[in-house]
Amino acid sequence: MSAVHIQTRSVDQDICQTLIQSGADPLTARLCASRGVVSPAELDDKLAALLPYQTLTHCETAAARLADAIGRKEKILIVADYDADGATACSVGMAGLGAMGAAVDFLVPNRFEHGYGLTPELADIAAAQGVNLLVTVDNGIASIAGVARAQALGIDVIVTDHHLPADEVPNCIIVNPNQRGCGFASKSLAGVGVIFYVLMALRAELRRRGYFSDGLKEPNLADLLDLVALGTVADVVSLDHNNRILVSQGLKRMRSGKMRPGIRALFDVARRDWKKAQPFDMGFALGPRINAAGRLNDMSLGIACLLAQSDDEAQTLAAQLNDLNIERREIEQSMLQDALNAFPDTLPDGQTTLVAYRDDFHQGVVGIVASRLKDRFYRPAIVFAPADNGEVRGSGRSIPNLHLRDALDLVSKRHPDLILKFGGHAMAAGLSILERNIPAFQTAFEEAVREMVREEDLSQTFITDGSLAAGDITLEQAQNLARQVWGQGFAPPSFTDCFRVVRQQNLGAEGKHKKAWLQKDGREFEAMFWRCSEDIPEYVRTVYRPVANEWRNNLELQLYIDYWEAA
Repeated sequence: MSAVHIQTRSVDQDICQTLIQSGADPLTARLCASRGVVSPAELDDKLAALLPYQTLTHCETAAARLADAIGRKEKILIVADYDADGATACSVGMAGLGAMGAAVDFLVPNRFEHGYGLTPELADIAAAQGVNLLVTVDNGIASIAGVARAQALGIDVIVTDHHLPADEVPNCIIVNPNQRGCGFASKSLAGVGVIFYVLMALRAELRRRGYFSDGLKEPNLADLLDLVALGTVADVVSLDHNNRILVSQGLKRMRSGKMRPGIRALFDVARRDWKKAQPFDMGFALGPRINAAGRLNDMSLGIACLLAQSDDEAQTLAAQLNDLNIERREIEQSMLQDALNAFPDTLPDGQTTLVAYRDDFHQGVVGIVASRLKDRFYRPAIVFAPADNGEVRGSGRSIPNLHLRDALDLVSKRHPDLILKFGGHAMAAGLSILERNIPAFQTAFEEAVREMVREEDLSQTFITDGSLAAGDITLEQAQNLARQVWGQGFAPPSFTDCFRVVRQQNLGAEGKHKKAWLQKDGREFEAMFWRCSEDIPEYVRTVYRPVANEWRNNLELQLYIDYWEAA
């Protein structure tokens, strides 16, 4: 394994001072000034600070078409993606349009039968149901054939999506902050955020038409923010200011108990406390349980849970999602072990990629296993599972300095017959190839990546917020940090300091973890060294996070050690 580097983020001191003068506490100001925040306005999480829907291209056009559909009592069908963003986006569309009196239903493609997005086959299904208007959520920007088929059958289409468009896009109303010419300032809106914006525009359009004056109550769209927050965090989009507002407002609603029965039930089965809801819960507890439905079964189950009207119904569905998630974890563990058995504990010098395949691998879990391999070896990893007609489908995960989609693009340009289709972005991508071509792909992928990365890209780097004064390592600061919205593109704070190890003890049945008491500047701190069985030397340099740990109704400060080395 290559050397590990510890870096410290640079802080813009002028901005830091401006934030402090506007009332931010000094540590928050320092953390935000090193994460691209440039003004005190970006610390505001009020809904009034959201970017206006009028700046999202075609948002008002889509709203007018939806308002016509509601006025004419047309049948609307939502076509969703089968991940957590797609499920929450579908639920937002169903609940929001339903509250405005629309006749609306949904359809989620099955990962194993229909493939991804609005296909011509789905357009045929919609036509058979007498649908007048199709609305895609979290997909559709690449569905040129599906949109054309729907239109040939007399069905109008509105695409709401956030994925990057190719050179050619469908010929219909498109709402996507990443489409060419769109001036919307947040390019990181998730699929669930896009449909939420369309609903804001729709409510305004119906208001203009006098629709709500006939006794129909105007819906409070803030009621949907628990779903918007969940989908935004689970889809790992960058948490720019606009997304932080959406997430922060959703979390506040959850913590005050104002959430849908399905979300409360997911907190319960995941054994997480909704009164202390954090982005971590969305990303690592609720999101995976919804995703398990799309991975192993049918995402309609996840959507049904999110739309459940009663606590009883929600609990039943959340329990089924929890069972699927347990099954997903078992499949993942077994696949990961099989994949690890194919590699040495330490990769040979010069090997820059990992490719794994077995004919009993499960298509729904390949992405997670690729992610685990990437974490274990700090190398870009692709895991394949069998599909039909001699094909295999792969999912890949990358390290920070390698753009995975670009690497696949290079392979496909050099070997035009090797990759049947591919897509994705910098950190994650998917592809299909023929099973017999796996060895050839492995060689071509290794060659491409080797040219694209430097030696230092292959050593793990911890980017930290530098040293924390001993007087600032407190339970209050840990609680304060936990209340903020951190995540993708707005990294959770971590610090680096040297400590003296006063004492240490083994934890867990097999002594897999260590608890230690660390000293700095005359103060002592309890610290957790996870997955650490060796003895810790007297002086250590650490990368750590201060955490407010709850144990038997007591709150105590602990330092979670992400990395350590002898000092």
